[in-house]
Amino acid sequence: MAEFAVSLVVEKLTNLLAMQAAYLDGVSQKIVQLRNELRWMQSFLKDADMKQEEDELMQQWVSDVRDVAYDTEEVIETYVSRAASQKPFDLVTKPFYHYKVGRKIESIRSRIREITGRRETYGGLGNGRSGGEGAAANDRLRWWRQPSPHVEEDDIIELVEDTKALLTQLTSMESRRRVVSIVGMGGLGKTTLAKRLYNHNDVKNHFDCRAWIYVSKEYRRKEILQGIITDVNAVNRDEMEVLEKLKEEVLLKKLHEFLEERRYLVVLDDVWSMEVWDCLENAFPSGKTGSKVMVTTRNKEVALHADGGGIPHEPRILTEDESLKLFCKKAFHGMKSLPPELKKLGRDMIVRCGGLPLAVVVLGGLLSRKIKSTEEWHRVLRNITWHLTKGQDRIAAILALSYNDLPSHLKSCFLYLGLFPEDVSVQTRKLIHLWVAEGFLPQEGEETAEGVAEKCLTELIDRCMIQVGRLSSLGRVKTVRIHDLLRDLAISQGRKQIFLEIHHRNKAESTECISIKSRRHAIHSRHDQYTFLKHFAPHLRSLLFFNREYNVDVARKIMKVCFRFEKKLNVIYKNFKLLRVLDLEGVRVVSLPDTIGSLIQLRYLGLRKTNLEEELPLSIGNLQNLQTLDLRYSCFLKRIPNVIWKLVHLRHLLLYTPFDSPDSWHLKMDTLCNLQSLPYIEAGSWIDDGGLANMTNLRQLGIDGLSREQVTSVISTMEKLQDLQSLSLLLVSALEMFPTLTGLSHCEHLQKLCFYGKMEKLPDPQEFPPSLIKLTLYNSQLQRDSITKLERLPNLEMLVLGEGSYNLRDMTFSSESFPKLEILRLHLLKELEEWTVEERAMPKLKHLVINRCEKLKRIPDGLKLATSLKELEIVGMPVEFEYRLRTKDFMEFKHTPSIKSTTDMLAIGLGSHQNVGWPEAQFS
Repeated sequence: MAEFAVSLVVEKLTNLLAMQAAYLDGVSQKIVQLRNELRWMQSFLKDADMKQEEDELMQQWVSDVRDVAYDTEEVIETYVSRAASQKPFDLVTKPFYHYKVGRKIESIRSRIREITGRRETYGGLGNGRSGGEGAAANDRLRWWRQPSPHVEEDDIIELVEDTKALLTQLTSMESRRRVVSIVGMGGLGKTTLAKRLYNHNDVKNHFDCRAWIYVSKEYRRKEILQGIITDVNAVNRDEMEVLEKLKEEVLLKKLHEFLEERRYLVVLDDVWSMEVWDCLENAFPSGKTGSKVMVTTRNKEVALHADGGGIPHEPRILTEDESLKLFCKKAFHGMKSLPPELKKLGRDMIVRCGGLPLAVVVLGGLLSRKIKSTEEWHRVLRNITWHLTKGQDRIAAILALSYNDLPSHLKSCFLYLGLFPEDVSVQTRKLIHLWVAEGFLPQEGEETAEGVAEKCLTELIDRCMIQVGRLSSLGRVKTVRIHDLLRDLAISQGRKQIFLEIHHRNKAESTECISIKSRRHAIHSRHDQYTFLKHFAPHLRSLLFFNREYNVDVARKIMKVCFRFEKKLNVIYKNFKLLRVLDLEGVRVVSLPDTIGSLIQLRYLGLRKTNLEEELPLSIGNLQNLQTLDLRYSCFLKRIPNVIWKLVHLRHLLLYTPFDSPDSWHLKMDTLCNLQSLPYIEAGSWIDDGGLANMTNLRQLGIDGLSREQVTSVISTMEKLQDLQSLSLLLVSALEMFPTLTGLSHCEHLQKLCFYGKMEKLPDPQEFPPSLIKLTLYNSQLQRDSITKLERLPNLEMLVLGEGSYNLRDMTFSSESFPKLEILRLHLLKELEEWTVEERAMPKLKHLVINRCEKLKRIPDGLKLATSLKELEIVGMPVEFEYRLRTKDFMEFKHTPSIKSTTDMLAIGLGSHQNVGWPEAQFS
């Protein structure tokens, strides 16, 4: 982390010297010297960061380096902030201020020299509390994972489906050697599951020889090869003595030759890197038909690298009942249920384990040694986090391994998730915008910061540090979650690194135990005052509110209450001049003061779901470093001031509010060449005045209230927007009509299209964007020949035919149409009575939604032959339609899909109904 902190400061100083030289008159030379010294120190830090967990002296040295990096950032950002807001009469004090800043820089340089000298004095700081404890910890981990001939029955809950699926893979008879992978977070039970399979009778009988090797991060290739050779009995007793003396190449050849004539199973437990597989792969021949290597790992990339054609198996977490069963086995040595007086306390503790088998086992083992009384269990429950993460170093060590293996920038990304409340689903787009605003991400060639952030998110998912929450229709990760124990790890490490702090109402007023140097603070509850935050002002860079005051007394908009609330937030606008992130989502803010414009370092301003009224202050135009401005769902905001053009670094402008978005048609936009996301804006003169043409980095665009002529202008500009991926266009009224849309074929990266309004003529298939995968149409009034055009779109995966898009009584999908369509949604097609689907139409259809197509009589016979259909959602359809679907039609499906419905099934005696959500809004 210190290495990353220093690298960020070095990068900032370099950018500062290049881009803001006008502000640095008088101190630029000192900044160059400071940057060079930090850059030199940076070269030692990567190794130091890795060693600090085992060495107290190294830990202190790294902490000192991190502090000096943060102090450097503070001095420079304070100077730039003051210089940027300097007025003419300040020129009198300018020389004195330069002298003062110069002294501060010299003081920091002196500290750097002192820290460097300390490192040299102690011989690289490698002689502290090192080796012994680190080696002991590694030995403990190795001992915990030793393969035994039998798995402790008290330590497992048999996951029948997981075991069955993996047994099928292990005993399959492919001609070439395959790799079976078990992937998941630390403590999920990967090794326990692998042991159970390894000792399963079917596995023992299937293979001629087996070997189990614990690899770990600190692996040695020679030891692994020797271990496999020993386990599979590749050498006789006489040769065992010379095994130690053989070179690696000889060992590899001997093992390869032995396995070549046998059906073998080799388990590589706890593999951390692709490099491990690369150095061992040649030892594993195809052997006899059905040979396997089984790998357990926390990193999905490792599994896919070992066998790109395989599907890594990810064991699920335990249900609450399964957790309770395992807990009882450990706490009461085989009992199947808890005593009545301990049942509620036990369940409350089990919930905190989050279905993680290791946590359940440790908790059960702890309580097995405690008195079985409510008082004693209450005491454990009150300190459950400590018991699970610190009281038993087995859990702490196993989870910390994953954290310590992360590169520096991924550590920052992971720790950031500790700011979010427990059990919350985190919106990935918001998280990505926050990471970019914080400056966590390394530059990767021409890739955008958002692109790098998406890769970081994917890597954290692949490393099982975070979990996928909700997916979009097309498979994009929309939300992520973090396991409670990993969140606890993020918070403890974040506090240790002065990275973050969290305020709850019962703790916030006392700041004695909180480092005043903490960089990021999250508010998790409502407070009468926020003056306690003043203590952190010089160091605070990010402030995020999660108290959701928006939901409290929204209807009671009494001026006195609102005014009092406005006043208690003034401490933020007045004191935190160096804030990069301010997220007020859900906070009951009625207006922003002009002083918001003094926060010139802001990169992210979140005002979503606030009670902002009328208009933002003009001073919002002073936030020239702002990258994200989020005003979505601010229902009372009427107008955006025409100062947005001043925000030249703006990347994401988010304005959409259902039914009553703030006026935006008047905005000047021609300076926003860095804009990437503009999912909603009203049509205006900015389209023809160069605003749209200059947005050459746009990825997402949605425009409401368009005339026919403006649509023509937008389409003619598309050639300049080569990075555009999503486009939504809404006509101003039902009297307007879309012109012929022939200019879209040049948009090679355009994947999503949405049109609200009557179509004069649907483009021919070759006139659509070549990469189009999602098409949404409303009020289009399509003719029959339009369906023929749509079904020939070669890459279309999702089609939404909304209200008014098709007003004829019959519709036909012909044979071999829609070759890649996976999702089809029919919404409010009020005239549709007969829908014909010919054989082999939509061969890949997985999900079908029929929503309030009230005249439609029945499901097409052609759909009953589909083998790919997994889910059928019926929303607001007549009872007769669904009765037929669940009786006659249901029996005729060749492959029965899951059926979800909002119809009142009690009315026809077929059970209860399920609720189905509305489709995702186009502009949110």
